[in-house]
Amino acid sequence: MPVFSQDEDVRSILEYHELGQIWVLENNPKDTEKLIINIIKFSVDILIVDLVSKANVLSQNLLYDKFEFRKYEISKFYGPNLLLKILLDKILSIIFLLCATPILLVSALMIIIEDGFPIIFSQDRTGWDGRRFKIFKLRTLIKKKFDKTIQVTIDDQRKLKCGSFIRRYSIDEIPQLFNVLFGDMSIVGPRPHPVELDIKYSKLFLNYLKRHKCNPGLTGWAQVNGLRGFYTDSKMKKRMEHDLWYLNNWSILLDLYIIFKTFYSVFKYKGD
Repeated sequence: MPVFSQDEDVRSILEYHELGQIWVLENNPKDTEKLIINIIKFSVDILIVDLVSKANVLSQNLLYDKFEFRKYEISKFYGPNLLLKILLDKILSIIFLLCATPILLVSALMIIIEDGFPIIFSQDRTGWDGRRFKIFKLRTLIKKKFDKTIQVTIDDQRKLKCGSFIRRYSIDEIPQLFNVLFGDMSIVGPRPHPVELDIKYSKLFLNYLKRHKCNPGLTGWAQVNGLRGFYTDSKMKKRMEHDLWYLNNWSILLDLYIIFKTFYSVFKYKGD
C-alpha cells in the first residue's frame, strides 16, 4: 500500500498505482484541510481517518477495528447499481454492434476505396482513475503524417471525402462499442479526451480530473446537450461542468434517458 505526503507528486503516484481511494491520516484538522486541497482535484474517493479521538467500537466505519473514519468524498459508482450498469453496457453494446454492422461494413469499404488500409484508428485516452487505454475509431483522415493532437475542423484538408460524412453522424465512434465490451468504456459517461488535452485542461480547471471517477462513455450528458465536436477552452469548461453534474446525479434511469436522447442528438448536433 503506497504511503505518501502532500509534498510528493500526487498525480504520478495515483496513476502509477492506479489508486481509486486515498486515506487522509488526521492528527490535526488544519493539516487535514491542507492535504485535501492538494488531492480534492483528483478522481479518487477520500476517507478521513481519525488518529486522535477515541473510536466508537460500534461504528461501522472502523479501520483495523481501532481508528474511526469518515467519508469525505465518495463516488456514486459502486455496488449493485454499478453491476447493473456494467451488465447493461455489455448487453447494449452487443445489440448496437449487430444493428450497426451494415453501416460499419459500408463505411469501411468507402475508406478502403478512397485511401486503402488501415480502417481503424487508435489513440491513447484516459479512463477510470487515470488508467490509459487505446480508443478505437474508424479512420477518417488521410494516411500522411501530421500532428494528431491538432483538432479536426469542418473544412479540414486532412479529412477523407467520406470522412466528412462519417464524422458528421458519429459513425466513426461505433468501434468504441468494442471498448465497452473490453471494459475500458461505458455506453454513457464523460467522453474521453486525448491524454495531451487532459494534461492541458487539468492545469486550467481545478476539478477537471474528477471527470475520471467512472468509465468514460460513448455518449454523455454534455454531448446530448450539444457540447460535441470542435472544442475551445470555454466549451471544454462547459463540458466539464456537465460531466461533473452527471457524476453527482448518476442513476440507471439517467443513463437510459441519455441513450435515448443520443439518437436524436446525433442528427441535431452534427460532428466535425
